Amino acid sequence: MAYVGEFTLATDIPWYYRDAPDAKDEIRSVIMFRLKPVGTTAKLGENLTFTPRKDDVVEDVEIEKHQTERMLVNSKGEAREAERREAPLVGAYCDYLVERGHTVTRKKIVPAGEVRALYTDLFDTTDQVLIEAKGSVSREAVRMAIGQLYDYRRYIKPTPSLAVLLPSRPRQDLIDLCNVSGATAIWRDGTAFRAE
Repeated sequence: MAYVGEFTLATDIPWYYRDAPDAKDEIRSVIMFRLKPVGTTAKLGENLTFTPRKDDVVEDVEIEKHQTERMLVNSKGEAREAERREAPLVGAYCDYLVERGHTVTRKKIVPAGEVRALYTDLFDTTDQVLIEAKGSVSREAVRMAIGQLYDYRRYIKPTPSLAVLLPSRPRQDLIDLCNVSGATAIWRDGTAFRAE
């Protein structure tokens, strides 16, 4: 820790909510206070006075390119290796769509009052389909994908169709769950993809 100078609470937007992990790695809502420097402060190499957006911002960005299927994560102060199971699936489906003449991107969404962006996995601009990928066909993964899709969709105009991208065919019950929620289930079938 280093002393960098005196700060005061910002007067325009003094605080905002943000999701953050607690000591058990469970996500909870926390209050972040915005501080502004008083006088001269030492430089820390980052912007100390970021401001939440006043309006929603939605823009197309390039699809995330992962060069590795494994990554190091730091949880509770311990480094461990984790597998990126979604990245190869997203890349393969993106290539599959592009080969069929589709334009594919992803959306960057910064909701009003937030400072951190949300990123979708894929957005098929040709068919106006918002796609969330999961590396597992478990109930938890499918339910999480549906929740993420509904969160993202409310910021995108016109309202897109929804799809959950999975590595293999899920149980019929989970396909039905996707369908009743208004989403199509898409899964890898060899070098092709199937949808229901």
